[in-house]
Amino acid sequence: MRSFFITLFLLTTIILSAQITIIIETVPDYTPNDAELYFAGNINDWNPGDPDFKLTEVDDQYWQIVLDAAPEGTLIEFKFTMGSWETVEKGANGEELQNRTYTYGNGDTIYPLILNWANGSGGGSTASDNVSIMSEDFYIPQLDRNRRIWIYLPPDYESSEKSYPVLYMHDGQNLFDAETSFAGEWEVDESLDELYEQSFNVPIVIGIDNGGIHRINEYTPWPNPNYGGGDGDKYVDFIVETLKPYVDDNYRTLTDRNNTAIMGSSLGGLISFYAALKHQDVFGKAGVFSPSYWFSDSVWIFTDNHPKEYNIRIYQMIGGNEGAQNIQNLSIMEDHLLNNGFSANELFKKTIPNGSHNEALWRNDFDISYKWLFKDYIGGIGENYKSGILVKPNPAKDEISILHYIPKQGDSLSIYDISGMELILIRNVSANSINISALKSGLYFLKLKSDNKVYKTKFIKN
Repeated sequence: MRSFFITLFLLTTIILSAQITIIIETVPDYTPNDAELYFAGNINDWNPGDPDFKLTEVDDQYWQIVLDAAPEGTLIEFKFTMGSWETVEKGANGEELQNRTYTYGNGDTIYPLILNWANGSGGGSTASDNVSIMSEDFYIPQLDRNRRIWIYLPPDYESSEKSYPVLYMHDGQNLFDAETSFAGEWEVDESLDELYEQSFNVPIVIGIDNGGIHRINEYTPWPNPNYGGGDGDKYVDFIVETLKPYVDDNYRTLTDRNNTAIMGSSLGGLISFYAALKHQDVFGKAGVFSPSYWFSDSVWIFTDNHPKEYNIRIYQMIGGNEGAQNIQNLSIMEDHLLNNGFSANELFKKTIPNGSHNEALWRNDFDISYKWLFKDYIGGIGENYKSGILVKPNPAKDEISILHYIPKQGDSLSIYDISGMELILIRNVSANSINISALKSGLYFLKLKSDNKVYKTKFIKN
């Protein structure tokens, strides 16, 4: 009887654990004859050039890959590349594609069509004009390899003599440009440009490309028996010892720790946390998005061995769909930090309902995290306004008028609440009176752009 149940168990396991074969018969006409196709998904940490997930070309007719068995009902997400995120598949018109999905048990062979590649899509770059490539092959002496480095300069960088804080970010391919991203970009440039238009101060941002097949190694300070890793120390040393000095020498930066931040997601969140605690003398702020604390239990020992040395701000966030244990890990980490001398007002933690582990989650929270991390720098119309105009009546009920103002072609006017949210925008001002009847009672700020000058004031709505 015992052998019967063992046999039944094994048969059930086989039934619930079928392999899946992926066959690609159609690719864009311009795909190189010697192209190599790769599977990148949540089962190989989204490695775009993983040699273990390279598709096999069969008789110059099609490509295929056989994925290991998994229990029926297992959901996988994936995309195809030609070896890097710069060559990830795109839609027919070059648009970003949602991750492909497959649930084990829904057949044993699938035939996806590839419509376009990123490097041939014609979709064009989405990066702002103030984003550029600082270096295509910046040398990393600590790891003896090279890397592309992006830089975002504030809109007023060229027209001012100011110095700026610096935010260092990982996975540079995904920060500024949909054309180089693999699952949509963070839109860091668009977010900061918009904040600048709202009169908030914005920083320089340095985006460091991930190393593809080296990503796991570089973003993890400790090895994992299943995934490898462990070169995180050298990668962080590169930022601290090589990259930051170069940036400070060649750009107008505020070099002190209070004006130096680091931010990333997933393994990038893990390495950002590690860098901030290990080098508290360098980083005064850390954005830790969907951190991979699960990668190694050494993270808890490391945290306890690095108590508070300086004031610091650490912003932790995660999506509600990222797993109960991953969500709980943020609370566990917060407890470790509190027990090691960090104060509650230095720490921020939140879970976003229905949020998933992707760029959309991180993109939507970027400006919020930035405002919290840089609250002492951002200023904004709510704090640094200059009274160059007056409105009446003040307080007002339904309408205000700007004293001694005659509208000119091209003038624009904005009204913000105390949080910096734009509530009224008039792109071509035609009168010096503004209807404010739709506003709730409270304090508001008005910004008028006229003759290449900006005038600001505040008023109260009854």
